[in-house]
Amino acid sequence: MERKKSEEQCFFDPCLFRNLKRISTVVCLLLILFIWCSSTILISGSIFHVCVRSRKLNDPNCISFGGPGISTNSGFTLSLINESSESPVYQSNTQINPVFSSVSPSTAAENNTSFAAEDEIKEDVNITQNSVVSSSVSPVTTPVSDIGDSPDIRLSVSSKSQTSDESAEDELMIPSPALGDSVFTKPVIRKGIDKAKAEETANSRLAVEGQLAILRSYTAKSKPSSCEGRGIYVYDLPPKFNTDLLAKCNEMMAWIDFCKYFTNEAMGEPIPALGKGWYNSHQFSLEPIFHNRILKHPCRVQEAEKAKVFYVPFYGAIDMIRCHFSKDGSGMNDSDVLSKEIVEWLKQQMMWKRNSGLDHVFVLGKISWDFRRTENVSWGSPLLELEELQNPMKLLIERQPWNINEVGVPYPTYFHPRSDEEIIAWQEKTRKLKRKYLISFAGTPHKRWESIRSILIEQCTAAPKACNFLNCIGESCVESAPVEKLFMATEFCLQPPGDSPTRKSMFDSLIAGCIPVVFDPFTAHYQYPWHFPEDHRKYSVYIDQDEVKLSGVNVIEKLVKIPLKERQQMRKYIIDELMPRLVYAQADAKLEKFEDAFTLAVNNLLERAIIKFP
Repeated sequence: MERKKSEEQCFFDPCLFRNLKRISTVVCLLLILFIWCSSTILISGSIFHVCVRSRKLNDPNCISFGGPGISTNSGFTLSLINESSESPVYQSNTQINPVFSSVSPSTAAENNTSFAAEDEIKEDVNITQNSVVSSSVSPVTTPVSDIGDSPDIRLSVSSKSQTSDESAEDELMIPSPALGDSVFTKPVIRKGIDKAKAEETANSRLAVEGQLAILRSYTAKSKPSSCEGRGIYVYDLPPKFNTDLLAKCNEMMAWIDFCKYFTNEAMGEPIPALGKGWYNSHQFSLEPIFHNRILKHPCRVQEAEKAKVFYVPFYGAIDMIRCHFSKDGSGMNDSDVLSKEIVEWLKQQMMWKRNSGLDHVFVLGKISWDFRRTENVSWGSPLLELEELQNPMKLLIERQPWNINEVGVPYPTYFHPRSDEEIIAWQEKTRKLKRKYLISFAGTPHKRWESIRSILIEQCTAAPKACNFLNCIGESCVESAPVEKLFMATEFCLQPPGDSPTRKSMFDSLIAGCIPVVFDPFTAHYQYPWHFPEDHRKYSVYIDQDEVKLSGVNVIEKLVKIPLKERQQMRKYIIDELMPRLVYAQADAKLEKFEDAFTLAVNNLLERAIIKFP
C-alpha cells in the first residue's frame, strides 16, 4: 500500500516534472518555432503577407497588408500597389503552396455552350445521359409538375449524402477575428482538409477581397454628364497588331473558320429566328467588339494630350489562338513576337512615358493564364509576364485573382441590343417564360480529379423529375437552340468550373433569366467587381465544391429546399438590374436608360484615371 501510494504521488507530482525535463531542448525549440510560424501570418506587427502559387498562376504572387494604404470594409488596411505615377508596379517573388483549385488552359469547345432562345419554348429539350455515369445515387421519383407555379418544392432525394448531423461532425468553423465577414474567408475543416490548409485558403481569399474592394472603389457613382476631363485616346496601331490578324481568320484554327464570327463588327452572323439583336458571337471575340465600340465613343479624342485613358487595341487573344491552333502549326515559332513588339512600340510613345503606362488599358479576349507563358510553360503568350505590362490596366474575360491591375469583364453573349427598347422587350419576355425544370446542367464530365462535374451529372441524372442534363459531348451543344431553351425553361443552372474557373455559360444563363449555381468563388464572385454586386446572394446560389466532393452534399436536395419567393427575388434582380449590365450593345447603339457591359467598364476606367491622375 505504501509503495502504491508513493507511485501515485510520483506520477501526479515531482515525477511528472522530472520526465518533462528529459525532453530534448531541440524539440522544445522546434515546438516554439512551429507556434511562432503558425501565428506570424496574423500577428507579425502591422504587416500581413499572403503569397499564392498555382498551376494557372505560374509565378508566386504576394500581397502585403498593413502600413499606409487603403482602408476597406473588413477593417484592415491594404498596401497593394505603387501609387506613384512614375514608378512601375512590381510583384514580389515569395513562394507558397497552392491555395485554390488549379486549372488548365480553356478550350473553345468547353466554354462555347450557350446561345439564344425562340419567341416561345415549343419543344422539350432532349436529355442525353452520359454513358459513364454510375447509378449509385437513387433516382427521385416524386414528380415535379411546373416549377413556376408551385409555391414550394419538396423532393425526397435518396443518395449517399450525409445527414445534417453527420455533416456537422465533418465541418468545424474556425473563428478568426483577423478575417472578413465573407462566407468565402471563413476557414472550414472537412475530411481531407486540415486546419492549416483551410486557414491558408481563407487568408488568400481575404487578400482577393481586399483587392476587389479597391477595384470597386473606382466604380462611377453616376452617369457622367459630359466628356469634360474624360477623354479617351485610341492608339492607331500598325495593322499587324489587330486588323491583319482578323484578315487571317480562315487560318486561325484547323477545325473552325473564324471568319463568320468577325462579321457584323465581330458580333457574328445574325440569328433571325431569335429576333432583333441576336448574333452568333464567339466567346473569344471581345477584342474586336470592344475596339469597334470604343472607336465611336462620344468621349474619344484625337489629341493624346487631352486624354485621361489610353486604349491599346492589340488583339492579344486572337494572336494567341493563331499561334497555337493555326492549320500549318507554324504559329508556335512566333508566339511571343507580337507581344514583345507591342511593348517596344509603346515605349516610343510620349504618353506611355508620362505615367509609365499606368493610364493605359489593354482588352484581352481570353483568360489571364493564357498570357502568362514562361520558360517553364509552353502554353500561351508571355504578354502579361512582361515587366512593362505590370502597370497598365487589363480587362479580361477571366482575371488573375491576385493582380490589382486586372479586371474581369463579361464574356460576349449572343444578345447585342441596339436600343433601350430592345433590352426592355427582352426583359418583358424573360419575365413571362414558364420554367418547367427546377435544375439543369449543360456540360460534360471532366478528366481533372478535382472537378465535381461527374458528381453533379450523377446527382442530376438520378433525379430526372427535378433535373435535366444536356450532355455536350460531341456536337450536342454546338447549336444554340438546345442549350438556350434549357436555360430559359429552368430555375437553377449549374455552373461548375471547367478548364478554368469561369464559364461563358454563366453569362448565357443569366441572360436567359436562369439563376446560376456556383461552386467556386473564382467563377464569378472574385472575377467581375464592376459588373456583379458585392453580395453574390442577389443573383446566385453558392455551394462550396468541397461540400460536394468531400462532405457528400447532394446539390439537387439543397436546391429543392429554396423557397419560391427567394427564387422570384433573385430572378427579379437578374432580369431588372443585372442583365443589361452583362450584354455588349452594338457599336452604333443608342442607350439612354441602361449601361451595358462596355459602358460600365469604360466609365470605371475613366473614374480610376481621374482618381489616380487628377
